[in-house]
Amino acid sequence: MIEVDIPLLNKEAGEKAEKYIATLTKPLGSLGRLEDIAIHLAEMTGNLTLGITPPGIIVFAADHGVAKEGVSAFPQEVTIQMVSNIVQGGAAISVFGRQIGATFKAVDVGVDGDVTEEKVIHRKIRKGTGNFLNELAMTKAEAEKAILIGYEEAIQFIEKGVKCLIVGEVGIGNTTSSSAVLAAITGADPATIVGLGSGISIEQHKRKIKVVRDAISLHKPNSADAIDILSKVGGLEMAAMAGAMLAAAEKRVPILLDGFICSVSACLAKLIAPTVADYMILSHESVEPGHQTAIKYLQKKSLVQLNMRLGEGSGAAVAYPILQSAVHMINEMATFESARVAGKEETETPVNQ
Repeated sequence: MIEVDIPLLNKEAGEKAEKYIATLTKPLGSLGRLEDIAIHLAEMTGNLTLGITPPGIIVFAADHGVAKEGVSAFPQEVTIQMVSNIVQGGAAISVFGRQIGATFKAVDVGVDGDVTEEKVIHRKIRKGTGNFLNELAMTKAEAEKAILIGYEEAIQFIEKGVKCLIVGEVGIGNTTSSSAVLAAITGADPATIVGLGSGISIEQHKRKIKVVRDAISLHKPNSADAIDILSKVGGLEMAAMAGAMLAAAEKRVPILLDGFICSVSACLAKLIAPTVADYMILSHESVEPGHQTAIKYLQKKSLVQLNMRLGEGSGAAVAYPILQSAVHMINEMATFESARVAGKEETETPVNQ
């Protein structure tokens, strides 16, 4: 199992940031959560002068054997087609990544087919997971390997200068696997977690709930053991995403979480190393019902609500400019003293005669 040494948040840097923000040319607290974000970023990085540019986006791709149970609106071959679309620049995450000037890569950790795109990083562990309705999704060794691959890919990114990490995913059947993982971690009833995913019918939705419930009943995953959960009902891309998050936290790099699948992967990372959650900022709230359960487990509050449910890291990329605004605020705004602007007058309380 991978061992990580995640540093504690630098509270002293956060206190310095809070005091400095109080001197900026604006009423105290008037920029709301942007001020909180800047303080949190200072705690993460340990620096008052903030920098989150460039962001780095890693999309991990893998297939899920449970897709054979008819739980998705799309056939399995869509995964390999979407990987090509992503690296060719036509996917939502490709577009939004360009918009924010992100460094980008796509990694095949388990696509059920031969990915021939040269731009894809080929680190396939196996061709899709097993159908966890009647067999293990993967071995424990494969789960650990996927986590390590995610860790290594993120470390390489960070060593090349990435200052903020966004992880995304692509893979048919991944909301079913994510629902099962989340149910295993939290003990929540699958009926409250399972959503419509890629746009399935009502009958498929009922089937999807039953598949998750039956898989949990069959495998009885250990709620305190991320490797056990991954091996029984998880996904290779989810394991890799968790590994990438662990690497970012270890290097004091902020993690901007996407929606449901990304947040469930964050729950797995938190199981492995609880302090990793200190380095996470939640971008948005997915309309997938299980996302609220994951958010509660992570104890996070989203930056925006845009009714998104695409995945890929798309919501995080869209929300990234909010972090930039927090950074520009603390780095570029004038103080009352430097701008020679009068501060708030002290109001003297009259003495009763």
